[in-house]
Amino acid sequence: MTTTSTAADELLLPVPDEDGAPFWEYAAQGELRVQACAACGRLRFPPRPCCPHCRSFDSEWRRMSGRGRIWSYVRPHPPLLPAYAAQAPYNVILVELADAPHIRLAGNLVTSADAPLDSVDPARLRIGARVHVVFTETGGMAVPRWILEKS
Repeated sequence: MTTTSTAADELLLPVPDEDGAPFWEYAAQGELRVQACAACGRLRFPPRPCCPHCRSFDSEWRRMSGRGRIWSYVRPHPPLLPAYAAQAPYNVILVELADAPHIRLAGNLVTSADAPLDSVDPARLRIGARVHVVFTETGGMAVPRWILEKS
C-alpha cells in the first residue's frame, strides 16, 4: 500500500512540554485557555512553572473568549521549507487577546479552520482587525488558527 503525504502533513508541529501540555489538551477540545497564577490571578503565556509576579508554583488554566485583534503580521516568501513554500506567500499573524491584551499568540489568518495558509487575500490583512480562534487538526494535534470577525 502506498501513502502520499500532503503539504499540510509536513508542516512543523508544536512539541508540547510539561508546562504547555494543558494548552494543547484544551485545544484538542476546541478551547483556548491560558495559564493563570492560582495565588495572584495574573495570566501568563507562554506557560511556565512559576509565576513571574509572585513566585507561586500554583497555576490553573482559564478559558478565553477566543477573540482578539491582529497586533502584527508578516508574509513569508520562499525559500522556505518545502511544505510551506507550496503555500507561499502566506501570512503569520500575532494576535493580542481581547481577554488579556498583554498576551499575544502567533498563528495564521485563514478563511476557515481547514483552509490552506494562503487562503486569505493579503489585502485583507491589517493591524487591529478583529479575529477569533478556530482549531484545525494537523498531524494529530489541534492547532489554533484565526479567522476574521464579520463586521
